[in-house]
Amino acid sequence: MSAVHPGLTAHSLAIALSLLVYVLTTRAERERRPPAVAIAWVLGLIALPYVVLPAYLLFGRRKLTRRPAVPRRRTGAARHWAEELIESFGLPPAAPARVGWHHDGAAARAALHSMLDGARERLDVCTFILGDDDFGRETAQRLRQAARRGVEVRLLLDGVGALWLPRSRLVRLENDGVRTAVFSPLLARRTPSPRNLRNHRKWVIADRSRLWGGGRNLAGEYFEGTAAAPAWLDLSFDLRGPVAAAAADQFDSDWRAAGGAPARNAPPPSATATVATVATDADDTAAAQFVPSGPDQPEDTVQALLVDACCHARRRILAVTPYFVPDTSLETAIRLAARRGVGVDLCLPATSNHRLADFARNRSLRALAAVGVRVHLLPRMVHAKAVVFDQDLALCGSVNLDSRSLLLNYESAVAFYGERDVAWLARWIEALLPGAAPYAPRPPGLWRDVAEGLLLSVAYQL
Repeated sequence: MSAVHPGLTAHSLAIALSLLVYVLTTRAERERRPPAVAIAWVLGLIALPYVVLPAYLLFGRRKLTRRPAVPRRRTGAARHWAEELIESFGLPPAAPARVGWHHDGAAARAALHSMLDGARERLDVCTFILGDDDFGRETAQRLRQAARRGVEVRLLLDGVGALWLPRSRLVRLENDGVRTAVFSPLLARRTPSPRNLRNHRKWVIADRSRLWGGGRNLAGEYFEGTAAAPAWLDLSFDLRGPVAAAAADQFDSDWRAAGGAPARNAPPPSATATVATVATDADDTAAAQFVPSGPDQPEDTVQALLVDACCHARRRILAVTPYFVPDTSLETAIRLAARRGVGVDLCLPATSNHRLADFARNRSLRALAAVGVRVHLLPRMVHAKAVVFDQDLALCGSVNLDSRSLLLNYESAVAFYGERDVAWLARWIEALLPGAAPYAPRPPGLWRDVAEGLLLSVAYQL
């Protein structure tokens, strides 16, 4: 009888130890992962335990909090089902908001500058990228001007996005009174989350009463373009009301997580006063609700809202997103909506700035096209992120329809319930359709099918 090779025994023990670590940490942290993600980790631990186990320990965690979501339920008049769902996550209720939509980069720029120049007490800015271009420099100059007139200005950048900005720019901002913080920098350990969980939220909040948000980073290509980069098609909005205060509270939490010192100025008037002010012109206001998503939330809030909305939809779903790599639950919800006869239109760039995402999306697109989902490929880069359900619910913010954005990153969106706001977003998306080419699915060959499967097994980390 031949003896078992010592190397084989050691390798078997490494596999067993890796799987044991996975099981114990998953149970201890009560991590809930999509089945495809869990299978990918397990197969990786079996095939390459020496590589995948360190990667799992570094990147495998996706939720930071174990606290249960305490529902904020209210009684009274009948409300939209989405309001109740969002409140069940422990998030603030819907509130009146006066909303302005930005149909192009010039309108978005004007609204942003109005927000920056109009702040009186406090100005909070969260962005993934502050461009090292004319637009970014102009934005930084307006932040310095606000600080010089006595406004407390705080700028929060993601650790990856900050790599694109010269350190000297941040130093100059600090010297002129702008307080800066970097969220989860790659070479420092300031936040408890793994370094692959990025802060992708995009807000400008003035005096806790006005919010500018959407999908735009603060760089030229997201607005009117630059000499080197033509403008992308993007979407943003501004609003006045308690939703801004909810975003400000979330900013404070992110700011503290990044190591920022507490705010110095006392907050402006209370949310109650803000509600009264906004509600004076009922024709221009409608309910809206702030929806943060990410590792700091007990539930996958936006993901759950999208899946539930697909189940509630009766007439139409309109969506625009730069990247479309959904997990199985969202893909299934969209597919079943189409089978029920809901008209589903999905707008994507024919070629985005992430070629791996373009490659990985084809498996989902083929499955959706087979049941009647209309996929529209636009001839330019689209960075807008919005979804419309029927005539009474729309979602707009920083959230892409891909697994990384929905299940890993720190993101945020606003749910809009007003007929005027939903109709505006629907018209904006529908106006894109005539210039798009229809998606023509083709059966994949063996090697493409294998490559798509391998890429999708790790797509949530890319």
